[in-house]
Amino acid sequence: MIKKSIFSLAILFVLFSSVLAQSDKDEESGNGGFRKDKLFTGGNITLQFGNQVTTLGVSPYFGYSITKWLDAAVALNFNYTSQRDNVVFDDKIRQTVYGPGAFIRVFPLRFLFAQAQYEFNFIKLKYIPAPNSGYQKETHSLDAHSLLVGGGYAGGRERSNSFYYLCVLWDVGQSKNSPYKDSYNRTVPIIRAGYNIALFQGRR
Repeated sequence: MIKKSIFSLAILFVLFSSVLAQSDKDEESGNGGFRKDKLFTGGNITLQFGNQVTTLGVSPYFGYSITKWLDAAVALNFNYTSQRDNVVFDDKIRQTVYGPGAFIRVFPLRFLFAQAQYEFNFIKLKYIPAPNSGYQKETHSLDAHSLLVGGGYAGGRERSNSFYYLCVLWDVGQSKNSPYKDSYNRTVPIIRAGYNIALFQGRR
């Protein structure tokens, strides 16, 4: 699974690099090309509340506006998850999740977008048994790949490349270790809010 996930991430990176390379070719031919004012950075916080599960996290990213309606970026992910009643009542699981990812955003309207994001996460997990349950404390190291899809709102994008956003995503991947699923392996909504910062401030 690790090889498959790394291969998928590598494909996304190659495609992203190809877009930049094509932009350079277009610039040489007088068709536009790479523009540093299309570079952006930013990040978001993650709030996930579901059936006995809570996740808090942060995800910085760096990207390029390919067109006025299409953005692509590479990202890093860090999340802390607390889950209870996993095996028996009142037991607990604590997770630290981190890893790389990449996403695309499509803007059918300047203030609305659809997003698809791939993540490959490393997971450090600790199981804390309920009192008098007979279970033992455990620690594990896992990994998981996730494909997050959803949409959101971008505020202020009609005026500049810097804007705030709010989106809701769902993990449609099949990984049983996904940090975005509850104790019954059901996908729960992932709420992300953040700010997109234009580098070398340009306007669309």
